Amino acid sequence: MDGGVKTRFIKEIKEIVSESIDFKKDPTDEDIESVITEIVFKKSNEHYMTVTEKQKIIKVIFNSMRRLDILQPLIEDNTITEIMVNGPENIFIEREGRVSKLDAAFESEKQLENIIQSIVAKVNRAINESSPTVDARLPDGSRVSAVLPPIALNGPILTIRKFPQKPLTIDELIKCEALSSEAAELLRLMVKAKYNIFISGGTGSGKTTFLNALSNYIPWDERIITIEDSAELQVLSVPNIVKMETRDSNTEGKGEITIKDLIKTSLRMRPDRIIVGEVRGAEALDMLQAMNTGHDGSLSTGHANSTRDMLRRLETMVLSGAAIPLDAIRHQIASAIDIIIHLGRLRDKSRRVLEIAEVLDYKDGEIQLNPLFQFLEKGENEDKRIIGNLERTENKMIDTLKFKMAGISSRQ
Repeated sequence: MDGGVKTRFIKEIKEIVSESIDFKKDPTDEDIESVITEIVFKKSNEHYMTVTEKQKIIKVIFNSMRRLDILQPLIEDNTITEIMVNGPENIFIEREGRVSKLDAAFESEKQLENIIQSIVAKVNRAINESSPTVDARLPDGSRVSAVLPPIALNGPILTIRKFPQKPLTIDELIKCEALSSEAAELLRLMVKAKYNIFISGGTGSGKTTFLNALSNYIPWDERIITIEDSAELQVLSVPNIVKMETRDSNTEGKGEITIKDLIKTSLRMRPDRIIVGEVRGAEALDMLQAMNTGHDGSLSTGHANSTRDMLRRLETMVLSGAAIPLDAIRHQIASAIDIIIHLGRLRDKSRRVLEIAEVLDYKDGEIQLNPLFQFLEKGENEDKRIIGNLERTENKMIDTLKFKMAGISSRQ
């Protein structure tokens, strides 16, 4: 069966299935799949098809009616890390760090918009002309970002960032050379000793993956509260965990729950540590205040191009929501954050820890940094993969008080 005939056949089957099922009775997936199978086998008498072809058509029709249409097999493909839909006819995927265009398209712009509406509705979000952007997630934790016309000029836009079903561990990150075993051991001790750690990096540098891996070092008997825009953290080592997610306002502009609100709420819930998935705005002040008021060992992430840039971005975030003198903000940052881990995505598409730095006092108009580890590039191999290591600097760690308080003998 050639492509044109197959497309018309699928469209015809979908119309017959839609007429055969009473959707008001809320049929199950099994009911719908059974009807599709029956009709496909019945209609296949008119067009010769192998059993494999029939199974593929059944799956395509079922996915278009009950799942995410042509996106469903992409979501089920564990080798794909990102799905980028730029309108109904331009679909790109990222696999092993390489981006390629798919030879596939949605039936129409309306079909793509229906898929987006289906995704956001399942997590109590809304997207429409008056509010044309939304962040959401899929049941498997994949991060979703969508934009509708008129903001999106080339049709509905959908980006899906996928995460492994089983989060990567620090040991696995060491194996793929994202960091060194020496650095990993120091980070393990820091998490145990309740140093406040901030993970910075650009888009796609692996901040959430690294935060998940780092969280496995948290002692099992602590109470953790995670706060996110769209829940995607997978903290598996701690049973006493509270997960909270923001909420957008309704059509009347009411009911919004922000990260700032959730941080304030979390402080009344007796947390040992607070994990804020990502700070982007004025909530940075509340996060810093939480770190400064007895919630040591807290973790968070933010977008930045370097360790120093992350400090400046935090200043800007705090200033966006509060009229506080810059000196006071810098003092707050310096006293709240103990360690910054900066991640990067290199030109060979690999994700590496580029720097681990200790945040010291605010002095002479600058927050002082003490780099403990830095990535040193040494060249490329025949496959153009970057050769380099995260190496220990000659700087000794200065603030070892939390190690002493935790009874950890540190020679850092």
